[in-house]
Amino acid sequence: MEQETRIAVIGIIVEDKAAVSQVNSLLHEYGQYIIGRMGLPYEKKEVNIISIVVDAPMDKISALSGKLGKLPGVSAKALYSKSKGTI
Repeated sequence: MEQETRIAVIGIIVEDKAAVSQVNSLLHEYGQYIIGRMGLPYEKKEVNIISIVVDAPMDKISALSGKLGKLPGVSAKALYSKSKGTI
C-alpha cells in the first residue's frame, strides 16, 4: 500500500555544540527520507544553522522535527509543501 508523503523543509538552529552528535544521530535515523541537507556554521553568533529537505509521511516529518526541537540547545521547525505524493 502506498503511503501519502509531503515535501518539507526542516530548519534547525543548534546553539549548544554538545547537541551536534544527537542531531546527526537523528538525521541518520531518518536518512531514508532526506533529499538534501545544508549546514552553515555562523561563528559570529556561535550557532550552526541546518536546513533539511525531506519527502516523507507527515507523521515522520513531525516526529523528526519534534525530536530535534526537544534536544537541549536546539530549535527546529518544519515548513510543508501543499502538494502531496506517494511512496
